[in-house]
Amino acid sequence: MVEELLTAAVAAAAGVMVYTGVAARVVKQYERGVVFRFGRLREGVRGPGFTMVLPFVDRLRKVNMQIVTLPVPAQEGITRDNVTVRVDAVVYFKVVDPANAIIEVEDYRFAVSQMAQTSLRSIIGKSDLDDLLSNREQLNQGLELMIDSPAVGWGVQIDRVEIKDVSLPETMKRSMARQAEADRERRARVINADAELQASKKLAQAAAVMSEQPAALQLRLLQTVVAVAAEKNSTLVLPFPVELLRFLERAAPTPAAAPDAPAPDAPAPAPDAVGRGRAAGGLSPVASPPPPARPEGQRAEGRRAESA
Repeated sequence: MVEELLTAAVAAAAGVMVYTGVAARVVKQYERGVVFRFGRLREGVRGPGFTMVLPFVDRLRKVNMQIVTLPVPAQEGITRDNVTVRVDAVVYFKVVDPANAIIEVEDYRFAVSQMAQTSLRSIIGKSDLDDLLSNREQLNQGLELMIDSPAVGWGVQIDRVEIKDVSLPETMKRSMARQAEADRERRARVINADAELQASKKLAQAAAVMSEQPAALQLRLLQTVVAVAAEKNSTLVLPFPVELLRFLERAAPTPAAAPDAPAPDAPAPAPDAVGRGRAAGGLSPVASPPPPARPEGQRAEGRRAESA
């Protein structure tokens, strides 16, 4: 009798252990469990830890609640300004409702991936090339809204969407490089012209100050000569300024004129004045002899020759 009781107890313990082994389930911390009994969803989501289900009656589905990183394959499209580009992105999402993620959609990962690809192609067609290259933050927000709208009914929440890379054709890259070089050259010329304008204003002010003291210009010239001569690697040509010549000319003394010598600029005396001067000095004036008289015939021939 005792042996039969022991045998029954051992059999019952073995049955309990087998049942426990079949019915026991363990849900991890980052997972949630959804139980189906005869194909019908039971209310309540099983939390992390140890849980029990009815063997051969219940079926437990575990759903990962971690943030999923889903890369979006590169999509080729034409932008609004007719430029062919290839854009790839990455989507960060997580499951917030395990029951809907299992019931409402067959495979929520595949559904989110297809929705992300479709939305990315739509964003490419609605955007300009400059927006894809420089205004990505706004495009990321628009792409996130486009994916998150249908994903809410699937029990999935889109956490973040990022555009990773934008691939351009080689011809477009060369054109953009030429445009950037031209823009840099334009800015360099503007900066150079602005510097020349400022330098000209300063030079004009310096010239106005130096014009008040001519010696300042000479001092500035000597300072420039000293600065150039300090290198000792070139031939120095020193110009002689005209102002210095004028300064030396004004500083040179004028020579005294002789008492009997006439001034160099005085006009020559007239012949009558010379004769009167000689008469006043005691010298008799010498009268020039009158021209010889010509015969009447010669005078007539001379007049005819002159008239001819």
